[in-house]
Amino acid sequence: MANLSPLLKQATPVVAARGEGVYLYDEDDRRYLDFTAGIGVTSTGHCHPRVVAAAQEQVATLIHAQYTTVMHRPLLMLTERLGEVLPERLDSAFFSNSGSEAVEAALRLARHATGRPNIVVFHGSFHGRTVGAASMTTSGTKFRAGFSPIMGGVAVSPFPTAYRYGWDEQTATDFALRELDYLLATVTAPAETAAFIVEPVLGEGGYVPANTAFMEGLRERADRHGILLVVDEVQTGWGRTGRFWGHDHFGVQPDILITAKGLASGFPLSAIAAPADLMAKAWPGSQGGTYGGNAVACAAAIATLDVIRDEGLVENARVVGAVLAGGLEKVAANTSGIGDVRGLGLMLGSEFVTADGQPDPATAQRAQQKAAELGLLLLTCGPFGNVVRMIPALVVTQEQVEDALTIWTAAVEAARSA
Repeated sequence: MANLSPLLKQATPVVAARGEGVYLYDEDDRRYLDFTAGIGVTSTGHCHPRVVAAAQEQVATLIHAQYTTVMHRPLLMLTERLGEVLPERLDSAFFSNSGSEAVEAALRLARHATGRPNIVVFHGSFHGRTVGAASMTTSGTKFRAGFSPIMGGVAVSPFPTAYRYGWDEQTATDFALRELDYLLATVTAPAETAAFIVEPVLGEGGYVPANTAFMEGLRERADRHGILLVVDEVQTGWGRTGRFWGHDHFGVQPDILITAKGLASGFPLSAIAAPADLMAKAWPGSQGGTYGGNAVACAAAIATLDVIRDEGLVENARVVGAVLAGGLEKVAANTSGIGDVRGLGLMLGSEFVTADGQPDPATAQRAQQKAAELGLLLLTCGPFGNVVRMIPALVVTQEQVEDALTIWTAAVEAARSA
């Protein structure tokens, strides 16, 4: 009898039987508030009726039409619809399945387009688990350890993580940009640097937002040196942060955008977008894949766009996210063990620390597990696993947030008393 790999450890004990909106139900029909959303994937909630209907209709018509063999209408329609939400100038798209694949496609495009070998990433980033993506990931050693040599040509520069440094945001930003300049002077010459790849909010790295000065600094240096600015919106895109794209908070335009997760409300689909003249610099044969741009996933993505627009989910993420942030800050103010609450929109994290300010993953884990016992599903993140993150579906209501905060308050109290 075959078994799942023993490395696939579940964050909660739940065996999900069905889902509806922000709720999951186990096999005994117990209901849980799901504030994980499949790590930000079920953007419109579990089994949104319009997404389900679109997928069912497509399944009955055409399931798989490999896009370098034949073309299919859902892919063409989705590409056209993306023009409504993509940043200006990014008018060409390539589709794949996962975030890691999209990251690797962006990496390859950047190297092809510039003829330069090196990539600069930022400390705390998560870009995926495949070799190239893992080589650019610094949110934790577990994602890149044990299969060296990893891909070369990657240089790591500081991210303005003010709380970790113990500085204010301006000081952390000034430091990060100075160190980037130093990196370009000592490690990777600008003439050999293809791209800066950055998350608008560090995901696995602990839900740390960038800021306008930092992103403007990256854009200015990219323009000055002919380096491409690649924004990894895998977790921050599709309304997650209270703007359609995470980088929208900072007024900076990317040269290449990477998207996945919430794109198709649970169906595997990812993409990169770039200006057509830049995309054309990819070498022949460098883009493709058996399952990329799957017809059912594309139909679900079109329905997801409709739901986000018609139900005002980006604005909901902003408004309800502010309520959630305020509640989390109130819990932290009454709990000496939570050192920081941060994030944007419905992408929020609470960082647990000891009395002397050191990471406290044990208490974070107890709080996360106790929350699950009480009916609220959460995940941890951060290099030390001491950040508990909340990333509910964009359809979450203020009432559901208040229910979650009630459970979270009890879970934190229980974790601290233990």
